[in-house]
Amino acid sequence: MPSPTEITIAQLNRLVGTPEMPVLIDVSMAEDFNDDPRLIPSAFQHPFKDISDLSADLADRRVVIYCQKGLKLSQGAAAVMRDCGIAAETLQGGFVGWREAGLPLVPNGKLPPRNAEGRTVWVTRHRPKIDRIACPWLIRRFVDPRARFLFVAPSEVLDVADRFGATPFDVEDVFWSHRGDRCTFDTMIEEFKLTSEPLTQLAAIVRGADTNRHDLAPEAAGLLAASLGLSRMYRDDLNQLDAGMVLYDAFYRWCRDATDEGHDWSAALAKG
Repeated sequence: MPSPTEITIAQLNRLVGTPEMPVLIDVSMAEDFNDDPRLIPSAFQHPFKDISDLSADLADRRVVIYCQKGLKLSQGAAAVMRDCGIAAETLQGGFVGWREAGLPLVPNGKLPPRNAEGRTVWVTRHRPKIDRIACPWLIRRFVDPRARFLFVAPSEVLDVADRFGATPFDVEDVFWSHRGDRCTFDTMIEEFKLTSEPLTQLAAIVRGADTNRHDLAPEAAGLLAASLGLSRMYRDDLNQLDAGMVLYDAFYRWCRDATDEGHDWSAALAKG
């Protein structure tokens, strides 16, 4: 049974990919991390000795700290954070327990370099519709919750990437883009090793909507309609992204938890 300041692997896994996901910090020793340089989805690394440096930015946030086995480093770092007034927990079993449970791990080498604020920076074409909203949702929910997204004129994407240290996506001739009949969303799921049944199902919906192949998933037509509606509602691309985050949260939770559930208004009840 976990202590009052621990969260179990099963409990944390239920939060991954949702807006309720706590801030997740890896405080493993460098040599341990280098032996297996992967991160639990949405986590970032920080030296355990400097953990209190994060306290000002984490006020009123739920925090989970893990190390290799969930013992001295994470226990001590979480205690320091609680002394700073942060609601910090540790992950029971740590990284090793998560890995042994066969749960997704993001290869650290696939993450773009972080800026001075510790954020990954991405750039794509302005006026997003489907893939350019789905990919930021995936990144913020599973890879880097603080990721920054720049939406610019199509002709300027590569130059902005060069001048602002950003990673281009969903444009031609870059790494993070379409591959064959697969969307950029598919590419990110594959490269970040995030394959799971809910994300695979969501990817089919995104692909169907983005490539006008509604035969891939019945829900693709609905996603297309909602996406085009959002693009008409918002002039500002970042405001549209904020609204789109809620849309994809809903689709993800349907894929994960509600595909077997239907809804029918009974004609008999209506007459009554």
